[in-house]
Amino acid sequence: MVNQERSPGKKPAQSFQHQIARKTARKLMLKEDRGIMFWMGMFGMVGWSIAIPTLAGITLGKWLDSHWPATFSWTLTLLFAGILLGCLNAWYWIKEERHHD
Repeated sequence: MVNQERSPGKKPAQSFQHQIARKTARKLMLKEDRGIMFWMGMFGMVGWSIAIPTLAGITLGKWLDSHWPATFSWTLTLLFAGILLGCLNAWYWIKEERHHD
């Protein structure tokens, strides 16, 4: 068993309650302090979450079209797949941010 140092005069339950109260106050302060920069960052994160899979899908689709021609367009197919994946990714990040509120 680990020997935990205790400050004299404080009971362990009081110390734990103090830690919880301090962390709760800090979370509330940070939640209220969300200014324009937070929302600009969120907007950018959502944008990049959609843009990167979309551009990756287009790039891979163009490469597949040049190497394995098909009756359909790989570029168009992977463009839609990239948009779908990006939207799901953005939805996940927004859901996580709401969960932490």
